[in-house]
Amino acid sequence: MNIRSLFSRLDQERIVLAIAVLVFLVASATLDGFLTAANLVNIVRSVSVLGILAVGMAIVIIGRGIDLSAVAIMAMSVAWYLQMIGDGTSQGVALLIILGAVLAIGLVNGFLVAYADVPPIFVTLASGAFVFGFVRSQLITQDAIPVPPQHWIELLGKTRWLGIPIEVFLFSAISFAAFLFLRLTKWGRYVYYAGDNPMAARNIGIPVRPMLLLRYVISAFIAFTAGILTASSLLSINTRVVNSTLLYDIVLVAVIGGIGLSGGKGGMRNVIVGALLIGIMLNAMTILDIPNLYQNLIKSTILLVAIIIDGVLNPRDEQTAQQGDI
Repeated sequence: MNIRSLFSRLDQERIVLAIAVLVFLVASATLDGFLTAANLVNIVRSVSVLGILAVGMAIVIIGRGIDLSAVAIMAMSVAWYLQMIGDGTSQGVALLIILGAVLAIGLVNGFLVAYADVPPIFVTLASGAFVFGFVRSQLITQDAIPVPPQHWIELLGKTRWLGIPIEVFLFSAISFAAFLFLRLTKWGRYVYYAGDNPMAARNIGIPVRPMLLLRYVISAFIAFTAGILTASSLLSINTRVVNSTLLYDIVLVAVIGGIGLSGGKGGMRNVIVGALLIGIMLNAMTILDIPNLYQNLIKSTILLVAIIIDGVLNPRDEQTAQQGDI
């Protein structure tokens, strides 16, 4: 039995879930303050926001792409929205402008990938850098933009159902909606077909290019939603998050959860278990007061191992190599 067949017999989703439960139990028994109500709220909030971002990333990856602009869209769109509110723009007008801008970025990303045949890793890396630079230099006045008092975003962050933060329910709703889209709709099934074999999908009449546009628009909108939830919990949005390791955390959630980077594989359950493991692990490292340098080293090592395992389970085919996709 070779290594590939050995790994193929393992259920990555169940293994990751078991590891998450084990890490939670060990942290509960050994770390002071881990099981406090405040810390558990912090865990579910961080897991929810990270998971929402990973939902958008997963949809793009399943379709054989990548979106490295997600964090920039998340932070800069909400920062610009709050800046406009602070400058006196009405909430409705500001929201319409932001939604239009977010959808436009998604369309540009999708157009360049689908119709200009530029590899998505370069398109989204460049668009993310442009969004950050343009908004920070031209549209907002500082790195951290506060939420105005009594604004609906502040009220959203205070909302609890059965004592559980609203973020958890929104993560569940977005994950369930993505599940229904991918599994029960014609266009959702097209995502898997195009991700598995785009040439064959095009030959049988699937609108591969319009589907690419749709995936990047969905990813951009989900990123904006995650930004709103981030601002609601912190009562501000800090644009410096664009230069943090959050983007790598999102990719890590998707890959370690079982979303195949070669496309056409995975689903929302993989996102949930991946977000659960990474969220618990990050919280435990924070309580242990592990320096960010070493946290990044640990996360990068896990990501590298996850990519290697993904390469064994889901090897790149010749089409993917020619396309330049991740």
